[in-house]
Amino acid sequence: MVKEKDSPLKIFNVYRIIIAILIGLGVGFFMIAREYSKNQSVFSNIASLFTSYSFLCLFIAFLFECNREFMYMYRLRLLSDKKLSWQKCFQIIMLWEFSSTVTPTSIGGSAVALFIIPMEGIAVGRSTAIVMIATLMDELFYVIITPIIIFLIGSQTAFATEFRFSVAGWKFAETDVFLIGYSFMMLLTLFILVAIFFCPKKFRGFLYRLGKTRLLKRWEHKFKKTGDDILTSSEEFKEKRFTYWLKVYGATVLSWSSRFLVMNFVLMAFNTDISSLLDNLVIYCRQLVMWIVLCISPTPGSSGVAEFAFPLFFTEFLPEGLQGILALLWRLFTYYPYIIVGLLVLPYWSNRVMKRKKQVK
Repeated sequence: MVKEKDSPLKIFNVYRIIIAILIGLGVGFFMIAREYSKNQSVFSNIASLFTSYSFLCLFIAFLFECNREFMYMYRLRLLSDKKLSWQKCFQIIMLWEFSSTVTPTSIGGSAVALFIIPMEGIAVGRSTAIVMIATLMDELFYVIITPIIIFLIGSQTAFATEFRFSVAGWKFAETDVFLIGYSFMMLLTLFILVAIFFCPKKFRGFLYRLGKTRLLKRWEHKFKKTGDDILTSSEEFKEKRFTYWLKVYGATVLSWSSRFLVMNFVLMAFNTDISSLLDNLVIYCRQLVMWIVLCISPTPGSSGVAEFAFPLFFTEFLPEGLQGILALLWRLFTYYPYIIVGLLVLPYWSNRVMKRKKQVK
């Protein structure tokens, strides 16, 4: 196994995972108990809600969740110029997702990915460039798609909740939080574009200077190596054809769309009134808006916050008394499986990587 003290994998400790699970389940069951106290009759007929139609919708939701990860794997294969096999891509993506479940959304799994990918034989600088471009594609999806969807359904429909957020006495409405988050994503997108495609030499110089600071002096050679590798990777990526970037961005759009469409079909499984294109666009758009809220969540994987925000954003699409149940069902598709799969993949990946390193030595 990789030593915990030597790697970011130390975040995968049992206590952190248990806390993440308990927060999410605690909020979910609290919502269910609150709804049960108000209307017990809804729960007595809950078995009747599971029809062939609902099972079909849930199966489609499962397929979309699988497609989400397949598209991530395909994108990683493209960015690595197919140097990473499908098996390695699967393990990297699962550990990437696993780390996202046990860290706040604002941190995500990028730090762990920066450690994992080089362990597969990819140069550190190239790995950094891959993670940065993957992040760039994710941000570009949000920056481009979100205003289009909001324009199609109208801002009044997109921002229809009474969500409020308070920090140090400052109160923010839903639209304020969205605009702040959206602006940050645009700045991050601009920074990566400049660093990788327009000014890679200056970015390398920045890393050189960073490595010379007193605090980071002991890792100066690593900063220089990373800067050199990023410059080399930048030149390689610049030579890629338009069709290559179309595939990378297309995989990103399909992955994120699949991620959001899971909720559409979970809701459709128990609400047959959701059938029009407009209804589905509203649900899709509300998820784009809610994503900003989840990004500022201090809890691991937005555990608890996601369950609490769920009925606030989708109240008109939720059958009476089923908000807590559907919140947990949605998270059973999009959150808890990655904890289980991550726990299965982590020891296998660690043993394989350490075995390969010993063979190289």
